[in-house]
Amino acid sequence: MATLKASILLKTLDSDIVGDVLSDQGRRGSGSIHVIMGPMFSGKSTSLLRRIKSEISDGRSVAMLKSSKDTRYAKDSVVTHDGIGFPCWALPDLMSFPDKFGLDAYNKLDVIGIDEAQFFGDLYEFCCKAADDDGKTVIVAGLDGDYLRRSFGAVLDVIPIADSVTKLTARCEVCGQKAFFTLRKTCDTRTELIGGADVYMPVCRKHYITNHIVMKASKKVLEDADKARAESCVAVII
Repeated sequence: MATLKASILLKTLDSDIVGDVLSDQGRRGSGSIHVIMGPMFSGKSTSLLRRIKSEISDGRSVAMLKSSKDTRYAKDSVVTHDGIGFPCWALPDLMSFPDKFGLDAYNKLDVIGIDEAQFFGDLYEFCCKAADDDGKTVIVAGLDGDYLRRSFGAVLDVIPIADSVTKLTARCEVCGQKAFFTLRKTCDTRTELIGGADVYMPVCRKHYITNHIVMKASKKVLEDADKARAESCVAVII
């Protein structure tokens, strides 16, 4: 009965509108979402680029996106730590992409790759729209946790709506075992601190805990030293 009503309704519409409606119905629910996550230096961008190039080889149209916050290697390219690059759109948010790319061009896209996905606050909303409503294949690559092993951005939020999830590992810089975590080498406490090997290193659980204790102890020593210097200066002034 519902199908009959729909066909009667379509007959009363303009032919162009009918075409758009049928096109939307064909796309809706035909997309997919694939998540690639892990610590820094685990090959997330490399894995993303490998998948994107495979899609291109299969004749599918592709667009690559990344956060405009990440300018480490290039402003308009996704670049791996090994120096392999691929042209991309650098954006402050994802929901504006269809308009900036052009709606006609966006509608012709098959695959959308998103690198450094943890920096996009609207990641979940965009993935839902692109895959569920627009029929796109969305490949998301990003950090699953920050340097304190807390959820970073919305990457983990996308897992319940993902078709596949790949958790990559790096190699611990201390012992060479599998590394699941990212250790920050500095005392900076900002959640978003963009950097490379000068700021971060991949570590296993044992050396994350060990080095984190050392970092906390070092920070306390520095804070105590600063406090002592400040008190000394006050005493001299008095």
